[in-house]
Amino acid sequence: MHEQTPDTPPAPAVPAAPTLFDWEFATDPYPAYAWLREHSPVHRATLPSGVEAWLVTRYADARQALADQRLSKNPAHHAEPAHAKGKTGIPGERKAELMTHLLNIDPPDHTRLRRLVSKAFTPRRVAEFTPRVQELTDHLIDQFAGKGEADLIHEFAFPLPIYAICEMLGVPREDQDDFRDWAGMMIRHGGGPRGGVARSVKRMRTYLGELIHRKRDDLGNDLISDLIRASDHGDHLTEAEATAMAFILLFAGFETTVNLIGNGVHSLFKNPGQRARLQDSLAAGETALLETGIEELLRYDGPVELATWRFATRPLTLGGQEIAVGDPVLVVLAAADRDPARFADPDTLDLSRSDNQHLGYGHGIHYCLGAPLARLEGQTALATLLKRLPDLELAVPPTDLRWRGGLIMRGLRTLPVRFTVPNT
Repeated sequence: MHEQTPDTPPAPAVPAAPTLFDWEFATDPYPAYAWLREHSPVHRATLPSGVEAWLVTRYADARQALADQRLSKNPAHHAEPAHAKGKTGIPGERKAELMTHLLNIDPPDHTRLRRLVSKAFTPRRVAEFTPRVQELTDHLIDQFAGKGEADLIHEFAFPLPIYAICEMLGVPREDQDDFRDWAGMMIRHGGGPRGGVARSVKRMRTYLGELIHRKRDDLGNDLISDLIRASDHGDHLTEAEATAMAFILLFAGFETTVNLIGNGVHSLFKNPGQRARLQDSLAAGETALLETGIEELLRYDGPVELATWRFATRPLTLGGQEIAVGDPVLVVLAAADRDPARFADPDTLDLSRSDNQHLGYGHGIHYCLGAPLARLEGQTALATLLKRLPDLELAVPPTDLRWRGGLIMRGLRTLPVRFTVPNT
């Protein structure tokens, strides 16, 4: 008689993979990203456009991918004709001849262009711009402070970076409202029909080309003039390259800051204890918590959900998955920045978090050139709002808020608020 051995208990069932890219996911993607990090950290997904891509969700894999030169930024390496059909990249950039910018090229061209643009977009220039950012911030708050209510996206977070980057580029003030309209088309339709976005891109490209042509005869103290000067002293920057660079500084420089401000205020509403700490710190004239706080808001619910497209030029292994030549790879910054293997209590907002090497502005040679300006605008906007409108609160139930569709950026459509009208 044989002794019976107890049955081996079945392995616990893996929960079903979450649904990606629907509206419920857009509202709160973090539970889905937690599942992917644990069960499928480099995950083959079909995107809303129909393009298939690998999603990279763990911090260590994300850092590797962002710096891996086998992953090219040039869409010519895509195995499918999806880019030519407008399904990857910025809508309309190919038709508008705007492909030669920093987000789409690799070394050595990237090295040359980055060096030239860095000469114009210096930390010193950003520091000199600080008083003007404060003026713009106060002016925008003045426009709605007497009403006791506002939509912080459309009345504040959206116009602030548009006007700021226009002034830095050297766009005349009488033309800046046109840029606000074109950028508004991108914000409104970024996740929907791409035709309106493409038309706005083409109008921006035409205007910037004409502006660069005019400025060659009348150089000023602005970024476009500096780009022209850089091209005229040894290194070569064509007019098409200068136009594409001005465009990407504008395109990449405004929506990220819109979302940094909007998501940041929203996160503070959801975490009143952290908000109170920050307001107390600001009232005491301190800046340390504001500086670490901006970095934490970038990590916790940052403006860029996925890094821009990369395409494998050679076979590689990433997170245990074999990536074939031509495969698109999308690094999910929002998932990597909540990886418990890298950040303690990653789902907790801690404005004083010190060990915070988040990936909100990327990593490696494509690290965001405009990060100093975005930080300046984010710090100025949040500090001024909290000091001038201390009882600022959400004016609708949180469940009424809607997030914009789209793949790369993460931001609110609107952020209705109310507050006590300040004494004047």
